[in-house]
Amino acid sequence: MTVYPAFANCHSHAFHRALRGRSHNGSTFWGWRDGMYAVAGVLDPDLYHRLARATYAEMALAGIGAVGEFHYLHHAKGGTPYADRHAMAEAVISAAWEVGLRICLLDTCYLRAGFTGEDLADAQRRFTSPNAEAWASGVAELAARYQGNPAVVIGTAIHSVRAVDEASLATVAAALPEAPLHVHVSEQPAENTACLAATGRTPVQLLSDAGVWTQRTTAVHATHLTPGDITTLGDAGSSVCFCPTTEAELADGIGPSIALREAGARLTLGSDSNTVIDMFVEARGLAMHERLSSGLRQGWSADQLWQAATTDGAASLGFCGLGGFELTESVRTAGASEPLWAATAADVVAPPDIDPDWVRAELASVIEEIWSRL
Repeated sequence: MTVYPAFANCHSHAFHRALRGRSHNGSTFWGWRDGMYAVAGVLDPDLYHRLARATYAEMALAGIGAVGEFHYLHHAKGGTPYADRHAMAEAVISAAWEVGLRICLLDTCYLRAGFTGEDLADAQRRFTSPNAEAWASGVAELAARYQGNPAVVIGTAIHSVRAVDEASLATVAAALPEAPLHVHVSEQPAENTACLAATGRTPVQLLSDAGVWTQRTTAVHATHLTPGDITTLGDAGSSVCFCPTTEAELADGIGPSIALREAGARLTLGSDSNTVIDMFVEARGLAMHERLSSGLRQGWSADQLWQAATTDGAASLGFCGLGGFELTESVRTAGASEPLWAATAADVVAPPDIDPDWVRAELASVIEEIWSRL
């Protein structure tokens, strides 16, 4: 059988996996967020480790070799730090290690609820740091623990321009200057409207003024951009991570993937809320959403999609080469000359050290435990 390069899943929130098939409330992203906060509110390091380990095992079964975990669930209930302030980060790092997945732990700065001084929701208190300097001290400590470990990259993230004030953006960007830096950008029109009202700039412009955009930076979603935003990201040579299944599930919209690529940005892919863990589906979604938007079928070739899903994705997480996987012959791939247009995660040959039956049973068990606590 042909060996294909392992996928890089460049944007994941592992704890969102508990929402799959359970939460369809809320007519918009903001309604969905309430359900997500409820799940975040009941997790502790042990339960989070179990959920992340089973979720990452599902990723390994899908041919994924590395995950970018956008990690902002830092503290205990009420925002009280654990005795080891990195207990939740260690829970997901060890979860990845135990199933053979490389991980870029994107330690995320989260300082406020919004531009206008909104009160923090109870769950948000688990995300926040007192200030950017305190967060930067913590992430430097965590990075020192894993220095030289080839399976773990400690990167940084700005949750969003809603959650990090303008004065703190440069501090966050400078915290680990050689590591990957990721940021949610312009996922929702409401975010852009609020940012313009508060600062007179789009999120991309605001982040540009803070020196955020470089070749090590990834803009996640980048759905609602101006032409100037696209030029800024392209000129910087930044990566842009699209998460087509989540962006569709949350009614976010369709981002300008080809315009970004042609401007000079590197496109990558992620599973985000883990409503689906299937990089074949994400890759096809990138192409199909563009077709729906443009009315044209020629925007993405298979080679370009493979590059986004593997090489460029791995680079955006600080990795070079992630191994590979084999595909079975199936009714889905029968007659197909290019499996990227036909295969699904179900066609990936399972790694010998991961039992699909265990993954299925553990996911069912841990998710049931989470929902029993809600």
